[in-house]
Amino acid sequence: MSSAMCVLGIETSCDETAASVVEAGTRVRSSVVSSQIDLHARYGGVVPELAGRAHLEQLGPVITEALVEGGVEGAQCAAVAATIGPGLVGALLVGVSHAKALALAWDVPFVGVNHLEGHLYACLLERPDLPLPAIVLLVSGGHTLLVHVEAHGSYKILGGTIDDAAGEAYDKVARVIGLGYPGGPAVDKLAASGDPGAVRLPRPLAGEDSFDFSFSGLKTAVVRRVAREPDLRPEDVAAGFQAAVVDVLVAKAQRAVVATDAKALCLAGGVAANSALRAATESAAVELGVDALLPSLAYCTDNAAMIAAAGWWRLQSDGPTSLDCGAYPNLRL
Repeated sequence: MSSAMCVLGIETSCDETAASVVEAGTRVRSSVVSSQIDLHARYGGVVPELAGRAHLEQLGPVITEALVEGGVEGAQCAAVAATIGPGLVGALLVGVSHAKALALAWDVPFVGVNHLEGHLYACLLERPDLPLPAIVLLVSGGHTLLVHVEAHGSYKILGGTIDDAAGEAYDKVARVIGLGYPGGPAVDKLAASGDPGAVRLPRPLAGEDSFDFSFSGLKTAVVRRVAREPDLRPEDVAAGFQAAVVDVLVAKAQRAVVATDAKALCLAGGVAANSALRAATESAAVELGVDALLPSLAYCTDNAAMIAAAGWWRLQSDGPTSLDCGAYPNLRL
């Protein structure tokens, strides 16, 4: 295949500055990510102003590295794709503005990509032959969604969180038991040495027919339990909390597979890197007799390869995005 089938993807929705060259929507020729974790760790979370400034400093070099590793010159690309939302508006504007400037300079199309759609395409990057329809459990810092993917660009949201996302609950619980930022990996690591049965916690909305989620009450239950019983072992709290989250997520995902007669069960988003969730999802797929797709850790967290892949398919179906397009921090899937 030629470089004319390559899309340069740009991702700056939160605290990862990323660029990637993807060929024909499936072959990753380069994927470069500059993380800001160390920058924000001292504050216990992402500081939007600092994130935007860091993107301004890092994006140019990251794009250059991605093009060199991908073996393609910018003007040879089929398009430049960038995340237009959801995310932090200042961070998004850095990537969108840069992408538009490159598209104009190279005289190639610009494609605006929904960050959440990008996570769906992260699944297809490693398994372009994934049998469809599929159920994708998309779990990240700010989103928890069950998505029925019928075909490229054709999907339906079956359910989502009615309050806090699972990733937000992880960060809060991490702070309560004295762990650092980011909370998800820290809780996952600590939970491995804990007893999930020692701290039983509620399973929100587990018995309801809907595919919606709720983690605000679970988060509050942890806070109150720790305040009431300060001698609880942190590893047991982490294990009990994680077991509750995973139980609810996987049970609803299983029901979604059955309800839609899906052929595959997939994970997507940053929380898809969680070891307990990966193991439970794989077991659920085996029990249901469907394919399981657990993306590699590099494609769970924010990256530009998924944006380039989604951009390629959007270009085929919808054509270029108008340069009048802005950044949309609350964009929905």
